Amino acid sequence: MKFNKIIRGNNRQENTKEDLYRVLDAGFLCHISFVYQGKAHSIPTAYGREGDIIYIHGSTKNHMLNQLLNNDEVCINVTHLDGVVLAQTLFNTSANYRSAVVYGKAELVSHENEEFLHGLKVITDHIINGRWDEVFLGTPSQLKATMLLKIPIRSASVKIRGGGPQGDENDYSDTWSGHIPMKLVAQKPIEDLKFNQQHIQPRSVKKFVKNY
Repeated sequence: MKFNKIIRGNNRQENTKEDLYRVLDAGFLCHISFVYQGKAHSIPTAYGREGDIIYIHGSTKNHMLNQLLNNDEVCINVTHLDGVVLAQTLFNTSANYRSAVVYGKAELVSHENEEFLHGLKVITDHIINGRWDEVFLGTPSQLKATMLLKIPIRSASVKIRGGGPQGDENDYSDTWSGHIPMKLVAQKPIEDLKFNQQHIQPRSVKKFVKNY
């Protein structure tokens, strides 16, 4: 894997494997861009990461998954919004964020390959760690109807911005300036009363709510 050189805003470049992994592991929703019939498409989906491989899954009839296999390269973007930066000028108004852009070629993982279940486990535990060991994996027909793709990371770039306004050298007005931190917070789980008769919350869900 190599890192792409960032031209615009290169002062925010954080091109190391450690920073890349931190950005990818901080969430589980990505946007995947690809070309179909000469037109660009971008679709959100869940993912899991292990080493330099990103796994995604869906129905065997999923349009995006099938088209990804026909692309020589796909682009994956993950962004976390950490705050809004309000400067004295509109020019210096910005946002705090962590973002990663990843490129690679999608590969099909066959149902006969041991990697198939392993890849599904990576995605499941990436979303809620430990969930794989608690949940029913599905019937043979459900697993057969599931497609798993892996995308080895060929190249990537990472940009991170934090802190307050930058570039304001003059006091233009009495307008407030600074930054407003933001974060995604998990709320109290809502039980599925059809099944949770004993009101027992899985260990993985408790940990998810506590740590997210």
